[in-house]
Parts: sequence; structure tokens; C-alpha cells
Amino acid sequence: MIKIAPSILASDFARLGEQVQLVTSAGADYIHIDVMDGHFVPNLTMGPALVKKIRPYSSLPFDVHLMIEKPENFISHFVEAGANIITVHVEACKHLHRVIDQIRGHKIGAGVALNPATPLVMLEEILPFVQEVNVMTVNPGFGGQAFVIEMLEKITRLRAMIEARGLNVDIEVDGGVDLNTAPRCVQAGANVLIAGTSLFGDNAKIKEKIDALRQAAEKTKRAKVSRVGKKTKTA
Repeated sequence: MIKIAPSILASDFARLGEQVQLVTSAGADYIHIDVMDGHFVPNLTMGPALVKKIRPYSSLPFDVHLMIEKPENFISHFVEAGANIITVHVEACKHLHRVIDQIRGHKIGAGVALNPATPLVMLEEILPFVQEVNVMTVNPGFGGQAFVIEMLEKITRLRAMIEARGLNVDIEVDGGVDLNTAPRCVQAGANVLIAGTSLFGDNAKIKEKIDALRQAAEKTKRAKVSRVGKKTKTA
């Protein structure tokens, strides 16, 4: 199943609660929350207090993406604020397994994220312990960036790695996801689409945009399954 996770980084911060409520009623699967500290990435966004304030506006899982240094110092605060999944960057953790274990200890989902230049080999030993992998298809820090097309091959290799090990791990795609790139991401092996700029902007069209993104992705998925079935019958 393809999941749509609107990134509220692109929403209207003056009406953040309403925006969260809007994408929830429009059929989103997750609320994606980008946390930036101005050190790991060159931008500042929101902290636990703001996450706690918007928690009452949605019953959907809050997927909190920590683009920060020393994320281990903030995990408990985001759990208390209402996070259901916390994703940390491979590049930000000196002791990645310890941080993932810390997240799992709170009985919530744990994920890891990789920047475009970070090789998949960095995931080999941590994959069995995570619920999801966030493949950054832009350099983290700002919304509205162009999709790095070379990451599609990375997604394909990651999907093969997960399946070869018999693991149940979601692949998220984060950055530049729209009607043009979403089908290619799904074809490559992703099943969670994080979209911000392509969804927000016109409140009246958010449901229409979420539906269109899901339909484009699901159509690609069905076509992919159909092709695999034909190859199997031929064999």
C-alpha cells in the first residue's frame, strides 16, 4: 500500500493546526514533521513544544524527522510531544544502534535517513532494527528543491537489500515528490511518499492533490505487479 505523508514544512505556519487538520481530513496517512536545528542543516524549524500544540489536530501518526545534531538528547521530548515514529540521520549519530534502541525503547517506530551522498552500505547493520528508511532525494534543509534523479537507482538497490533479507521495512522518499516523480519513486521500490510544496498552497485543492498523487503512485504499482506476473507466467 502506498502511503502519503504531507510535510508540514511547506504549510502555512500561521494556521498550522488548521493545516494539519486539513490534510488529515483530505486522506493523508502520516503527518511528516521536519525538525531542523541550524547546525546539521542550514535552517531552523520547530521543536517539541510546537509538535505538542498540533498533536490534538490529528489522529494520524506523527512521523518526526530529526535533522539535528545529537538527536539522542531530544528523543524523549518528541515522544512526550506525541511522535509515533522518529527518524534520525545516519550522518548525525556516532552510535546509531544505541539511538535506534533508545527510540524503540519508547515503544514507537524508529527510522533512519540518508542524505543523497551517503552510501547504502551505512545501513547494512541497522536495517533489521528499523521500521523505515528515509531516502533523501534532495539535500536536507529546505523545501521546494529539485528532485535528485540519481536517487532512483539508490531506492532500487535499497528495496533489493530489504527483500533479500526478508525484512518488512518501508522506504520513504523525501524531497521534490510530485506527480512526475512519485510514480518513478514507486517503480523504484518506495512505498511512502513525503510531499510538501506539491501539496500545500491552495487549501481548496489539497484533497484533490493528495488523491491525484496516490492515484498516480498506485497506477504505477499496479503496472509493476502486472509486469512481474507476466514474467512469472512466461517462465
